[in-house]
Amino acid sequence: MVLPLEFLQQFKASDFPDLQEHEAWQGRNLKLIEAGLLVHPFVPLNKSDSSAQRLKQIIRGAYDRPLETGKNSESMQVLRTAVMSLAGRSHDGTSDGCHWADGFPLNLHLYQMLVEACFDSDDSTVVDEIDEVIELLKKTWVILGINQMLHNLCFAWALFNHFVMSGQVDIELLSAAENQLVEVAKDAKTTKDPNYCKVLSSTLSSIMGWTEKRLLAYHETFNTSNIESMQGIVSIGVTAAKVLVEDISHEYRRRRKEETDVARSRIETYVRSSLRTAFAQRMEEADSKRSSRNPTPVMSILAKDIGDLAIKEKNLYSPILKTWHPLASGVAVATLHSCYGSELKQFIAGLTELTPETVQVLKSADKLEKDLVNIAVEDSVDSDDGGKSLIREMPPYEAENAIANLVKVWIKERVDRLKGWVDRNLKQETWSPGANRDNFAPSSVEMLRIIGETLDAFFELPIPMHPALLPDLTAGLDRSLQLYVSKAKSGCGSRSSFMPELPPLTRCEVGSKLLFKKKEKPQNPQHRGPQNGATNGTDPLGLPQLCVRLNTLQYIRSELENLEKKIKTCLRNVESAQADITNGLEFKFELCQAACQEGIQHLCETTAYKVTFFDLGHILWDTLYIGDIASSRVDLLLRELDPILETISGTVHIKVRNRAITALMKATFDGFLLVILAGGPLRAFTRQDSQIIEGDFRSLRDLFLADGDGLPEELVDKASSQVKNVLPLLRTESEGLIERFKRLIADSDQSRTASRGKLPMPTTTGHWSPNDANTVLRVLCYRHEEAATRFLKKTYGLPKKL
Repeated sequence: MVLPLEFLQQFKASDFPDLQEHEAWQGRNLKLIEAGLLVHPFVPLNKSDSSAQRLKQIIRGAYDRPLETGKNSESMQVLRTAVMSLAGRSHDGTSDGCHWADGFPLNLHLYQMLVEACFDSDDSTVVDEIDEVIELLKKTWVILGINQMLHNLCFAWALFNHFVMSGQVDIELLSAAENQLVEVAKDAKTTKDPNYCKVLSSTLSSIMGWTEKRLLAYHETFNTSNIESMQGIVSIGVTAAKVLVEDISHEYRRRRKEETDVARSRIETYVRSSLRTAFAQRMEEADSKRSSRNPTPVMSILAKDIGDLAIKEKNLYSPILKTWHPLASGVAVATLHSCYGSELKQFIAGLTELTPETVQVLKSADKLEKDLVNIAVEDSVDSDDGGKSLIREMPPYEAENAIANLVKVWIKERVDRLKGWVDRNLKQETWSPGANRDNFAPSSVEMLRIIGETLDAFFELPIPMHPALLPDLTAGLDRSLQLYVSKAKSGCGSRSSFMPELPPLTRCEVGSKLLFKKKEKPQNPQHRGPQNGATNGTDPLGLPQLCVRLNTLQYIRSELENLEKKIKTCLRNVESAQADITNGLEFKFELCQAACQEGIQHLCETTAYKVTFFDLGHILWDTLYIGDIASSRVDLLLRELDPILETISGTVHIKVRNRAITALMKATFDGFLLVILAGGPLRAFTRQDSQIIEGDFRSLRDLFLADGDGLPEELVDKASSQVKNVLPLLRTESEGLIERFKRLIADSDQSRTASRGKLPMPTTTGHWSPNDANTVLRVLCYRHEEAATRFLKKTYGLPKKL
């Protein structure tokens, strides 16, 4: 007999005081039938069982439209057929009775319905007479096979279910469910009854499923208005998880030695899942916030929102979650750090140039990272490893490195652009004097203007590391300036390119008329060939142009100090610099400084030797001391030098003027000495000529002294010392020169390698001195005396003519 079915057949609606009571009674009986035959059947149901499907339809229909009960009711006949078909099934296929309420599952279901008496039907609160109701319930335990553990489980579920059904606002219900679940957890450790464990697993899985749905996205579930319920819900969820894992899971028992912290693991899962969900929502919101009125980059908006989210997490949620996980805040910010880092990595990968938006994003990322790391560090002060494991989860964004790399690209582009400008403009530079008041190249002014603008642009970059990247910029600008200086002096030749090739040694033709009449100039003098050959017979640059080049290098050198002052001033004004840092920094344009120093020296020498040996070469080689010494003195050379000195004095900057004139003086003295010692066979000197030559040299010195308005006397004396040391040889007797020569040869290393009885030819060193054998030999070569000629012929077989 199926009792609920019999009850439905025996009583009609007219047997009840009102229709509502009849419907409620009918519903309870139908639920009982459903529990015994469909929910907890004696024999498991097949999905294809038509009787089960028909019974489900009848019961569902009855909920919408109550059945007409009574023996003769057609609807009851249909219900009976479906019920008896299911109740008559057995495991062996024989029909040995009705199986509709066979044991534990249904008994527990019935008890669960009885437990509902503990709650007010209107507002789901626990009734005031709860203790009396519980005592009544206990009296059914013997009949239904219920014990304390099953009661605890049923009551915990009822409390939890009523909390959920009440809209999750009754904190007393939640607290009671939390406390009751603690008792269930204690019970779970004391029994391994399979039926109990099965119901326990099913019940806790349902509870855990509901809690996790909310806790895996707790930022959506909880806010300041309902945050007080979070503690209880987390507690219930964690307790359910611990029981399921520690007391029911076979896998856990096998791995128990690992001491798995279920609570900590669940909290970490909740935190990471919730923060990832919240991050995704903030990303969508950041996209919508950007507009024409708010041009802030999306990644900057997101960084600020994530920073706010981290603060909210720390202040609102973490204090609750720390009950089960002491590093809840740290786990949260590590998760946010990872999420934002993934987006930032993609952002950085797509960067090609430095823009204000890019810098803004990277600065925002840097600030966010520092805020997140600070929270993680604060949260893990008391942890076992000091938070090292969390910090390892937060690899640096390296936003500053990304900015630095972009700035370096920016620097390289501008330095390369400046180098290209130098190449183009110096090809067009004419180096003409008079382009400006100080006679330096306009291109140098323009180049320094570009450098100044580049520095201004650099310090206007909204970056936090100007001092760190400034050396890269100054080094690039220094190389560009060095390139300019190098090109400014290139193509001008050098001292050696204007020095003449010395003619072969000859001896004088004694008795000729050479000394008493001026010979005609040779068509192609030996001494003109080297100068012409060195410059391909053309004058590549005039004196005024060389002076402008010289001034330009001096101007650049003087402006370097101003550039350095500008850099220090700008550095003090940028937000990223600190006074104690900038005071210790030195930004010197060392390459350019050295290039200017060397370039000025080079141009002074080049100008001097070009003027002396190229511009005035026709006087030195074709006029001075050719033929009659008295009529071919130094006067013409002095007259030609005078306007050259005026040009230099009027054009060259005062700070390098003396250096240029000093270089010209040295070159002139060298030329004067070369005429005497290597002037070729058209020149010959007697001892008496030495007085004229010494007088000429005094006049040459006086030109540079300029009656006290020229170079300092000690400087002139130092430059003329070589000539002064050699001139006494011109008045020395030939025999004395020959003896001196032999003694010098004997004392030299060359004598050891010479053939026996023969004097070796001394090497030409160019260092003219009375103690240099080659110098003494040259004086003998130009001595117009029989003794000197005879010695040269006998010793070396020197010819009289080339």
